[in-house]
Amino acid sequence: MADGWDEGADGVIRLPSGRLIRGRGLRRAMPTGHPPRFGVYLLGSPPPEFGWTSRWIRWPDFWLPRDRAYAEEVLTEALCRAEGERVEVACGGGIGRTGTALACLAVLDGVPPDQAVAWVRRHYHPQAVETPWQKRFVARFRR
Repeated sequence: MADGWDEGADGVIRLPSGRLIRGRGLRRAMPTGHPPRFGVYLLGSPPPEFGWTSRWIRWPDFWLPRDRAYAEEVLTEALCRAEGERVEVACGGGIGRTGTALACLAVLDGVPPDQAVAWVRRHYHPQAVETPWQKRFVARFRR
């Protein structure tokens, strides 16, 4: 993938289809290397302008997206764009909401919903998907 992430870069995971997605926490410094071409930002209030195309999902810390249908639409767009673009998913800390969204992306990419939390914890962060309701959200995603 000429315009994708380096697989070994900080926060980058390879989905089952081979697409690379970067997860990160916005409260941390921007990782070195190329910036994303598309970003999905999971925050309670609008994110700042980043200089690349982005979508905001209204998603308060420790909770769930306010509009679940819109969240699925944006995550589907992110998965499609990751075929040939650098896509990142980020929230404040980069673990709970980001992990939940990455687990949902894994579901969209073929991981069974009941295995997606364990999958993202193994491939992204061992504490990803922090709350019981986030775990339920992933388990019920696209059902």
